[in-house]
Amino acid sequence: MYGYAGRILRVDLTKERAKTDVLKLDEIRKYIGGVGHAIRLACDNIKPNVDPLSPENILVLTAGPMSGIMAPTGSGCAFAAKSPLSGGIGTSVVQGFFASNIKRAGYDAIVLKGKSKRATFLRIDDDSVQFMDGRDMWGKSPARTEEMIKKDLGDASIRVAAIGLAGENLARIASVIIDRVRIAEGTGIGAVMGSKNLKAIAVLGSNSLEVADMDGILEFCREFYLRARGSAAVKYYDAHGTSEAIAVKDRVWAIAHEYTAKYRGLGTAEDILTYNSLGCLPTRNFSACTFEGAEKLANESIIDHYVAKVQACSSCSISCEQIAIIPEGPLKGTGVRLDYGPLWAFGPNCGIDRLEDVLKAVGLCYYYGLDPVSTGNIIGFAMDCYERGILAYDDVEGLDLRFGNSKAMLEIIRKMGVREGLGDVLAEGVKRSAQKIGGGAEMLANHIKSLEMTGYDLRCFRTAALGFAVSFQGSSHNCHGGQVFDLSRELTRFTGDKDRGKLVKDMEDLYAVVDSLIVCKVLIGIYEGFEDLAKLYNLVTALGMTAEGLKMAGERIITLARLFNRREGFSRKDDSLPPKIMSVPIPECVSKGSLVTREGFDHLLDEYYQVRGWTEDGMPTPEKIETLNIEAIKENEG
Repeated sequence: MYGYAGRILRVDLTKERAKTDVLKLDEIRKYIGGVGHAIRLACDNIKPNVDPLSPENILVLTAGPMSGIMAPTGSGCAFAAKSPLSGGIGTSVVQGFFASNIKRAGYDAIVLKGKSKRATFLRIDDDSVQFMDGRDMWGKSPARTEEMIKKDLGDASIRVAAIGLAGENLARIASVIIDRVRIAEGTGIGAVMGSKNLKAIAVLGSNSLEVADMDGILEFCREFYLRARGSAAVKYYDAHGTSEAIAVKDRVWAIAHEYTAKYRGLGTAEDILTYNSLGCLPTRNFSACTFEGAEKLANESIIDHYVAKVQACSSCSISCEQIAIIPEGPLKGTGVRLDYGPLWAFGPNCGIDRLEDVLKAVGLCYYYGLDPVSTGNIIGFAMDCYERGILAYDDVEGLDLRFGNSKAMLEIIRKMGVREGLGDVLAEGVKRSAQKIGGGAEMLANHIKSLEMTGYDLRCFRTAALGFAVSFQGSSHNCHGGQVFDLSRELTRFTGDKDRGKLVKDMEDLYAVVDSLIVCKVLIGIYEGFEDLAKLYNLVTALGMTAEGLKMAGERIITLARLFNRREGFSRKDDSLPPKIMSVPIPECVSKGSLVTREGFDHLLDEYYQVRGWTEDGMPTPEKIETLNIEAIKENEG
């Protein structure tokens, strides 16, 4: 079987037993790998209505068919479980080198059930699966845990996925940290690991991986890397190619160069300045849409002062990961990624304009194993509550929790990591926190399906507003990328133009395939859609997948996720937007007065459901399920 290891590892943590199953060819044809395969395995193994933090929840970890080979940025892995935040399907994709070791160990997926009797780390070395004593690591940071495992096992090439104190303490916004700076974030996967007393998974593999057409892959990669280099590629073909070849490829290279330019420069941090200029940068918990300190966070000279190195994932030609070093304090010397999401969450969203303080906040999230974006969202919410008098001085243990107070922000992160005082409440996520705080706090809680909002003011982005609302995950731009259309010149981002439902549907299907192959979305603009993805997939697997077949696989995966959520009680009412987005117009800026009205949003939702072939309540019809050939999932009994 080309491109796949051919086996699934099933681990019973309660009984400390492991067995392997053969990977079914029909299953991978339908669900590809990565997120698609993870969702299918979750549907098959998670019973209805289980508590996400109980031993009955299943944690799935998958590689993709591109993992471990030279396919461009094909090095990611995917997690899936019933989310402790939303109660629906929770997935997370993280790049790095961990998935390559899973494949080389001989597995395409790992399915974990039960709960260990003691703190445990799982050691996987080809066919050897060992349940190791992890009690000495309990209470340690993910980075320290990785150091201890590598030292104890005497092998620096082992790859480790670990949780921190937040996961151990079952914080619903806990993440899994891989390779020190890569985070499986957004859905509380770290809390699921913690609920199983599973501190870490350490994987080493020695098997070789076979592909169907090595020469074809080499040629594909060569052209792909040239596209990603933009203008450098044109110079190459000026010297080595024919005029006909140049003419055919000029269009692709022009798009590629424009698309990758920012990633070769400031990286995603540049979005701080872009969104600020457009009046759509959420500031002080969505109370404003521009931030006066934006230049202090994303100015090139400031960033260069902190960035120690720029690194790439496996087989990547862009190197968009800018690693900054925390200059002082307890975390001095710690490396953190300079990405838009955390920069926004701890910067504009909390009213902080000192990059050094933002880096410290991100470093603390790495230390405790917290999702930085959710954490910054929640702290901005708490600051909003404090300034409005909903949280009193005693409620915040004497902290001056006003916007702009970085000292208070850093202390709240610590409290969330160890679940102390107000931090114990906030670690439950912004929706549950607001419910516990009361007094009108729910009107200030910015989330979709309980997942905290990311750094996009949806009052400015009609396509993105729809994409965020219907996402099976909740508030995740990684499931649809709708903001891409809003930022183009083809649509008016403030109005509900026609065909946005189809735009979101098509982009969701594409993203589902990308996350199932597990290639990086940063470079998705370099591929020529499903045609290029199908070509690469066939060069690796020889399965004869067409572009249309791959597109149908994407639709199948999105529909399957919707079926899981339907089983857990989700309906049209959950495809909604936060109160501020639908009731509070944007104040002074170029976007002044914009908001998403209920009437306009319902129109978008109806259009999306119609394009999907779903009911008015947002449920897939029996005919659609049959057309997509989706196997049944266990429904609620009674």
